[in-house]
Amino acid sequence: MAQLGFIGLGVRRGRMVKRLLAAGHSVTGYNRTKSKAQWLLNLGMKWAETPRAVAEASEITFSMIADTRALTAIAQGANGVLAGLSTGKIYVDMSTVSPAAIREIAQQAEAKGAQMLDAPVSGSAITLDEGKLSFMVAGKRETFEKVQPILLAIGPKATHVGANGLAAAMKVATNLSLAVQMLAFSEGILLAEKSGIARATAAEVLFNSVMASPMVKYRGPFVLGQMPTDAWFKVGMIQKDLQLALDAGRATGVPLPLTSVTQEWMTAARGLGLGEYDFAIVFDVLARLAGAAPSRKP
Repeated sequence: MAQLGFIGLGVRRGRMVKRLLAAGHSVTGYNRTKSKAQWLLNLGMKWAETPRAVAEASEITFSMIADTRALTAIAQGANGVLAGLSTGKIYVDMSTVSPAAIREIAQQAEAKGAQMLDAPVSGSAITLDEGKLSFMVAGKRETFEKVQPILLAIGPKATHVGANGLAAAMKVATNLSLAVQMLAFSEGILLAEKSGIARATAAEVLFNSVMASPMVKYRGPFVLGQMPTDAWFKVGMIQKDLQLALDAGRATGVPLPLTSVTQEWMTAARGLGLGEYDFAIVFDVLARLAGAAPSRKP
C-alpha cells in the first residue's frame, strides 16, 4: 500500500480520502481548517501542518483546491507542495484550474526530480458515493500508470488524455457542458409547464427522453422542490469554470456562444441573491421571468 498525501479535505475530497483509507492506504492530510478533517483523523488519517509536510511524508501527494489562485498558494512558497517534493515523488492535482498553471507547476516539479499529473474528476458527491466518479488524467503515461490503481480505488474510470494541462482543459470543456445543459433543461421544463403540462410530468418525460444525460437525471429533481441546502456545485464555482472556458476559447479561436450566454444567466442568479445555491438554481431565474413558481420550497 502506498504512502499518500491529500491537501484540501472538503466534503467530496474527504469522501475520497475515506475510500483511500478503506483500501488500505496510509494517508497524511492537510486542510486550512483542521476541525473539518477531524472525522478523517478518527478514521486513521495522519495530520500534517503544511502542504510541504504532506509532500515530504508521501510518495504521492494529491490536492483538490477551489481555483488557480488557491492551487498556486498551496504549491508555491517555503511551505508549499513543491518544497516538499524530491526525486521519484509524484504530485497529482485534481482541481479545475488553468491549464497554463498546471504546466508551470509540472515544470517546477520536474526540476526537482518529481513528476506531476493533472487529474480532475467528473462527478458530484452523489456520483462518488455511488462509485461512479471518473478521472481525466494528463502527464507522462508511465506516471499515470503508477497512479492509476490508486485513482481506481476512488472511482471506476481513469482516462489518460495526453500531456500536462490537457486534463485540466478537458475538465473545463466538460463543465461548460453541464451548465449549458442545465439552462436548456430549465427552458424545456418551463416551456412545457407554461403550455399546460404539470412540471413533474414534463420532468418525467425529459428524464426518459434522448436528452436525459446523467447531469439532468441527478439535478432534474432540483426543479421539483428538491434543491439541496448544501450546494453540490455553487453558482460562483461554475462561473469560475465557465470563465476558464471562455478564456480558453479566445486563446484557441473557438467561439463559445452558449457558454457566454449561460455565464450571464449565472451572473443573474448571483444578482438575485441565489449565489449560494447549486448552479441548477438558474431554473429559478428563468421561472421568475416566466411567472412560474420557483424550484425552492418556501
